[in-house]
Amino acid sequence: MPSPSFHSKMSSDSDVPMDPEMAFLDDEDLEREAEVFKEQGNAYYVKKDYSEAFNYYTKAIDMCPKNASYYGNRAATLMMLSRYREALEDSQQAVRLDDTFVKGHLREGKCHLSLGNAMAASRCFQKVLELESDNGQAQQEIKNADSILEYERMAEIGFDKRDFRMVVFCMDRALESAAACHRFKILKAECLALLGRYPEAQSVASDILRMDSTNGDALYVRGLCLYYEDCIDKAVQFFVQALRMAPDHEKARLACRNAKALKAKKEEGNKAFKEGNYTEAYDLYTEALTIDPNNIKTNAKLYCNRATVGSKLSKLEQAIDDCTKAIKLDETYIKAYLRRAQCYMDSEMYEEAVRDYEKVYQTEKTKDHKHLLKNAQLELKKSKRKDYYKVLGVDKHATEDEIKKAYRKRALMHHPDRHSSATQEVQKEEEKKFKEVGEAFTILSDPKKKSRYDNGHDLEEDGMGDVDANNIFKAFFGGPGGFSFEGSASGPGNFFFQFG
Repeated sequence: MPSPSFHSKMSSDSDVPMDPEMAFLDDEDLEREAEVFKEQGNAYYVKKDYSEAFNYYTKAIDMCPKNASYYGNRAATLMMLSRYREALEDSQQAVRLDDTFVKGHLREGKCHLSLGNAMAASRCFQKVLELESDNGQAQQEIKNADSILEYERMAEIGFDKRDFRMVVFCMDRALESAAACHRFKILKAECLALLGRYPEAQSVASDILRMDSTNGDALYVRGLCLYYEDCIDKAVQFFVQALRMAPDHEKARLACRNAKALKAKKEEGNKAFKEGNYTEAYDLYTEALTIDPNNIKTNAKLYCNRATVGSKLSKLEQAIDDCTKAIKLDETYIKAYLRRAQCYMDSEMYEEAVRDYEKVYQTEKTKDHKHLLKNAQLELKKSKRKDYYKVLGVDKHATEDEIKKAYRKRALMHHPDRHSSATQEVQKEEEKKFKEVGEAFTILSDPKKKSRYDNGHDLEEDGMGDVDANNIFKAFFGGPGGFSFEGSASGPGNFFFQFG
């Protein structure tokens, strides 16, 4: 039966007050007057002035409330105004008054179809075929209804498999015939949110809320978008509102619980980090990451937070891996690129660091980012030269004394005289190392040269490339007789100083 709310406004039930002038008209007069209103309604319908057409069809119904065609006409007008639920009520009233009214059954079926009730639509179209077996429109609409049922089936399978793109595709196809179906729109919006397409999902939900501000499903989707955009407090408000409108809304209940748990665990991790409890913070961020795998944006932040803690705990490889996971979730997350680049720098993986800093600088051309990129490029350039610190076996902060001691040790270790009885291949290798030790000492023992080397200057361009290792050795050990190695009974490795 039509809902009282609709027909009390638009229909002509017996308790609706009648115009006093109409009370003096007989049935024939009323019918003639109703026909005039209907014709006026038809004229406005042809002009596509559906609001005026609606008004005149309503006047016709007020005159003759038992005329099925008037309800059918008003149903057609309401359909053009996209008021399908009201149109459904009018078309149902039409076929109640005249069960053989083919257009009434067609319109009822179209309304069911537009509202997403494909099975009810099919029953209406089957009724049309019982009345007119060759009705081409009914035959086509049955195919449309079958298609909707198939898209619903495919969407259900897709959702279970988490193939949200497939669900969106199916709902788009179904909405071509069921344009007024809130259920299909909500499912599409939910999947758009799960795909990270938040503006599209918000738009669909907002359209529904403009028509029905108490729609619990639409409120849930709005909350879901905010939740996935890491606006957790606002999201909780929408979930609570959705639960007020629909207390049994399980998805809203679960999302609300997850949002609160995620926020609490993340804040605990942040607190532990600020207090310097890095191991505890690492564990808390790890726990937070298990709460909701679908929350891409928050999880990206959690991975980056855990990477920061990991670098503090000297877990550089794990920190790099966490940054990579964060970037995979959110390719626009600059902080994750910066954190990973720093970890690459700390791991002396300069090429990788340069790539990340280039990505950051292309996105945000700030002075700080430019400085970081230049520094990484310098370190990369330096890493491709001979590392004189490694040649001498000292770190970059070695004192002058430590550099001298290291040179003494390495020069004696690789001096060609010490390896005079070795194979030619070994002699060649040791001679090369001896020369490198001399080069390293020449650079690192001279404060100016050392400073230029540390700053990445090409010392060969400054004429520092040719070094006589023997002269450096003699100058270091001193004396006109130089230094010689001799074999002894205990082996070729023995040596002694010989002064002339």
